[in-house]
Amino acid sequence: MSLEASIARLLRLGVYLSMTLLAAGVIALLAAGISPLAGAPPLDPAAFAADLVDLRPDNLLWLGLLVLVATPSVRVLAALVGYLRSNEPRMVAVSLLILVVIAASIALALIVEP
Repeated sequence: MSLEASIARLLRLGVYLSMTLLAAGVIALLAAGISPLAGAPPLDPAAFAADLVDLRPDNLLWLGLLVLVATPSVRVLAALVGYLRSNEPRMVAVSLLILVVIAASIALALIVEP
C-alpha cells in the first residue's frame, strides 16, 4: 500500500472514530436528560481518564473532539515515518518542522491558558 493511501486511510479512521465518539456522547447526554447544546463542563485533564472510565457523557464528547484535533498531527507523524522508510531527507525535515510547530503551539496554549 502506498504512503498516500495509508495516510488517507488513517485520516478516514480518525474522522470516523471522532464522529462515532461524538455521536455516542450526544446520545449519552440525551439519555441522561441533558441537552447537547447546554454548556459542557471544562476539560479537566487530571480527571479525564477516571471520568471516561465512569462513562460520563461529556467526556465522550471531549474524547471525540480530541481525536478529531489530533488526527492531522497523527497524519504528519505517519508521513514522517513513511519518509524515513523511503529515505527522503527533505520531507523528513519538513515533517519534523511541522511537528515542532504543532508542539510549540500546544505548549504556548498551555502556558497562555485564559
